[in-house]
Amino acid sequence: MQHKRSDKVAETIHELLSSILSRGLNDPRIGFVTITAVEVTDDLHLARVFYTVIGDEAARTNSEAGLNSARGFLRRELGKSLSMRYTPDLLFKYDHSQDYGTRIDSLLKEIDTSNDGNDPGHN
Repeated sequence: MQHKRSDKVAETIHELLSSILSRGLNDPRIGFVTITAVEVTDDLHLARVFYTVIGDEAARTNSEAGLNSARGFLRRELGKSLSMRYTPDLLFKYDHSQDYGTRIDSLLKEIDTSNDGNDPGHN
């Protein structure tokens, strides 16, 4: 299977951003952020960065504001490592898939515990 250049760039951006965030930024609003995925447009001008945050809604809101505030710095840091003519703009989006998975998991556990007492096969 042939990989598009945008996929390779997305993978590199994912690794670099994860590394930068693991070292920490000077913004106290940014909590424990994990980059879950990066999608780069085919023209390589925009990178959608999906992330999750440990904590509640306030932690998520604060981290989003901090990440958006640090976009210029993060883009400059990427530009130092990427050998590209143009460093993609960064667009941060919260990744809801983990919340969705957690919700489904809790619903399945709820169904499982409610069936334990009502199982007609056990007497």
